Amino acid sequence: MKNLITARKTNKFTQADTAKILNISLRQYQYYEKGESDFPVSKLIILANYFNVSIDYLVGLDDVPNRKNNQ
Repeated sequence: MKNLITARKTNKFTQADTAKILNISLRQYQYYEKGESDFPVSKLIILANYFNVSIDYLVGLDDVPNRKNNQ
């Protein structure tokens, strides 16, 4: 989840800040960020919206953080 960490740090958020946004414990967030637990899609959507990046970017399927507008 390298891109997730990058997005979090770019926005100057700690793991605790991000856990609070997701309404989960810090430890649970750490499990997600380390890849020790699967990140629920609902939580990825929240972070993608919050950080204004695509879910593909967060999970490492895309190297471009900016969302693409569908037309």
